[in-house]
Amino acid sequence: MQQNKNINIIKTEILSDNWYTLHKITFEKTQSNGTIQTQSREAYDRGNGAVILLYNKDKNTVILTRQFRLPTYINGNSTGMLIEACAGLLDNDNPEECIKRETEEETGYTITQVEKVYEAYMSPGSVTEILHFFIAAYSEDMKMADGGGLEEEGEDIEVLELSFHNALTMIDNGEIKDAKTIMLLQYLRIKNIL
Repeated sequence: MQQNKNINIIKTEILSDNWYTLHKITFEKTQSNGTIQTQSREAYDRGNGAVILLYNKDKNTVILTRQFRLPTYINGNSTGMLIEACAGLLDNDNPEECIKRETEEETGYTITQVEKVYEAYMSPGSVTEILHFFIAAYSEDMKMADGGGLEEEGEDIEVLELSFHNALTMIDNGEIKDAKTIMLLQYLRIKNIL
């Protein structure tokens, strides 16, 4: 990939590496009018991730999860509980292997076929993460465990099977506020998958 010749990184500092890494980056940027401006920004590096929406055409249902998310709690979500599509960090896996592992850990479903639909930056103003988006069909015979996540990672995940109609209604009424989940539900709608 070709580097942007209008950007010159001057200094990178680590502000925190407690959970993931928060950098302060000072750089020069050549503006469109030719002037050079020095700027400083913070960027949070948590690695890249993958997300999947499981769907069942026969039942017209999707599998989602519900878990506590501290940032939503401190930003006004009174319970901190968030309904989401299954997701996780790559942890040195390729995106497809990661999402298969996360699906089994979080939902209890063992899937073998996944379809990658796109990649997206979710918060490019401050977070380096790119997310790999997948969908996959599921059936009851793929349910091999209860799911719920990994206890050693502090996960306490509730698995939800919802009608597609109810999931879309939950976007409209504000019960589903997670961007990656909304994007995948809308993808199923736009592509007439459900």
